[in-house]
Amino acid sequence: MTDGRPQGITDDQREAAQRIWDYHHMRHEPRPCDAAIALGCNDLGVSTYAASLYESGLFPTLVFTGANSPATSNVFPRGEAVQFHEHARALGVPDHAMLLEPNAANTGQNITNSRDVLAASGIQPRSVLLITMPYMERRAFATCRRQWPEVDVVCASDPLSFDAYVKAMGDEEAVISMMVGDVQRVLKYPELGFAISQYVPEDVHAAYESLVRDGFTEYLIAS
Repeated sequence: MTDGRPQGITDDQREAAQRIWDYHHMRHEPRPCDAAIALGCNDLGVSTYAASLYESGLFPTLVFTGANSPATSNVFPRGEAVQFHEHARALGVPDHAMLLEPNAANTGQNITNSRDVLAASGIQPRSVLLITMPYMERRAFATCRRQWPEVDVVCASDPLSFDAYVKAMGDEEAVISMMVGDVQRVLKYPELGFAISQYVPEDVHAAYESLVRDGFTEYLIAS
């Protein structure tokens, strides 16, 4: 262990991580929505995928939301939303189609602040497409259903395999730790009023507990 993190990933750990990866996906089919919200994170691929979905004509308005977190302050020093916005512009998304929400510090604020930014622009969507990291789909969905229950929610993320995503991000241990942290939030956030409750299958719960025991705890919140 170094800094509390495992050194090298065993086959059993990778199998548990795959189970959690599969669980986090909502398996929604991307479809036309009144607006899209791209949630800030440490993965610029979210902006790239949002730009491709805009190019496909799935929505007329795209909100980029997010300030910074400990995981992104070094990667995106000017803020997640700002740098996602600039990246999408470079990929051809026109300024008139984008809105910027640079203040959200958590997923709940990603949703509520984006709703307010849309409303300030005269947009009252009946449906929204949430564009996230692949393993954040489920938590984003649960949060939106709690914070914005009247809107129809569709989740989308770059359709990469777990292995391909880890290769793109370059740090398997960090990705697994973040996925473990998201399972914990799926479990705990409903009782805190942050998200709706969702079923966690026994095998996913066992995979989560196994990885916690093995030290993938960097992104857990205090109990």
